[in-house]
Amino acid sequence: GDANITINTVCPAYVKTPLVEQQIASQAKEHGISEQQVIDTIMLAPMPKKAFIGLDEILHTVSFLMADAARNITAQAIAIDGGWTAQ
Repeated sequence: GDANITINTVCPAYVKTPLVEQQIASQAKEHGISEQQVIDTIMLAPMPKKAFIGLDEILHTVSFLMADAARNITAQAIAIDGGWTAQ
């Protein structure tokens, strides 16, 4: 409308935050496997790119969505998931 307001959502997959690091340790203990095995076989297995999402990726996406260049992008869910949802 006239107010140039857009509404979008950014949907990242796993971001390596302190909470996720705790979850990795917990899953390793629960399954009796290494933390790296949790990352490789549980967390990142469904992602073709096999990488955690960086905070910088989220920041740059949000910055773009706030810019005038994105004025006609609205009502969208932007997945930053290394291809997870493309499968």
